[in-house]
Amino acid sequence: MFLAWKEIRYAKLRYGLIVGIMILVAYVVFMLSGLANGLADGNRTAIDDWGASAIILSEDSNKIANASQLQAKDTERVTAKEKAGIGIYSTAVEKKSGGDKTNVSIFGTDSDAFVVPKVLDGRLYKNTNEAIVSENLLSEGYKLHQEIKVNDQTVKIVGVTKETTYTLAPVIYLSPSMFKTLKYGSQPMESEPISLIATKGTTSIDTKEGQTKLDKMTPETFIENIPGYTPEKLTLNTMIYFLFVVVAAIIGIFMYVITLQKTAIFGVMKAQGVETSYLVRSLLAQAFLVGVLGVAAAVGLSVLTSLVLPSAMPFAVHWEEWALYSGILVAVAMVGGLFSMRTVTKVDPVTAIGGE
Repeated sequence: MFLAWKEIRYAKLRYGLIVGIMILVAYVVFMLSGLANGLADGNRTAIDDWGASAIILSEDSNKIANASQLQAKDTERVTAKEKAGIGIYSTAVEKKSGGDKTNVSIFGTDSDAFVVPKVLDGRLYKNTNEAIVSENLLSEGYKLHQEIKVNDQTVKIVGVTKETTYTLAPVIYLSPSMFKTLKYGSQPMESEPISLIATKGTTSIDTKEGQTKLDKMTPETFIENIPGYTPEKLTLNTMIYFLFVVVAAIIGIFMYVITLQKTAIFGVMKAQGVETSYLVRSLLAQAFLVGVLGVAAAVGLSVLTSLVLPSAMPFAVHWEEWALYSGILVAVAMVGGLFSMRTVTKVDPVTAIGGE
């Protein structure tokens, strides 16, 4: 390690270029990771907040909430410690006085359901025309006790919950009857419509002939089937994995070129009795230091960038994942350093110093 660090300090420009490229590639990795996590969290946070054990949709919905059509009475067929029928509706809201519209995800359920988040300010909804909203909706200019327009209905904000999102939109909780009015209008229905049933604890379903077939799944399966969730995550993660290969190739090429330039020096060192294994360890130590310096700088740049990104851009730092990616980046940098190992081991002291 001493020899590796001494050589890096001696050839600052040469190794500075390698570290610079390492910083750029690692920076892209962390930014893509942040964007991937931001998009994923934006789609799923509200579902994670429920703390549900299982989610039940209609079997013909193909595991997609917006395509699932159930009735409130279907909850009677489900046995669980806690259960809640929830209607889901994506729409846009605006201030009663008019102005720009904001996309939201509406959850229609009873105010005492276990899925309803704790109110940070105000109170829970009691009447049909009342609702509670997630804190991030306030950043769009809405306020507590303000009346908003949802379709052709007027709803009053009576409470504010913690920041959360579903399908990248702020969340509004309101009564099942208002959900029915917003989504289905005045259509006559035998029972209150819902989109899904969320449960806590061991869950079983009473299946009878002639009734709507129900499909029970884990919350993770439900989330993975949110339209766009899996393709977005897979696309960005694939780009990240490809960058790992790029790092190994770049470090490998640079270290190989530098090693070729030092062939004579290696020959002299071998002639003086320096073991080949020591030179190889020094080479790997250089790759390790390049990786560590590059990753550390990239993490710092990524964190600083996240502080200035617009709120509309979904970005989330998952430190456990960043720590994993940091380790992988340093590891692949060392793998790149291994490309030069054969060159070092084949150096002939006599030939390298100009002998015959």
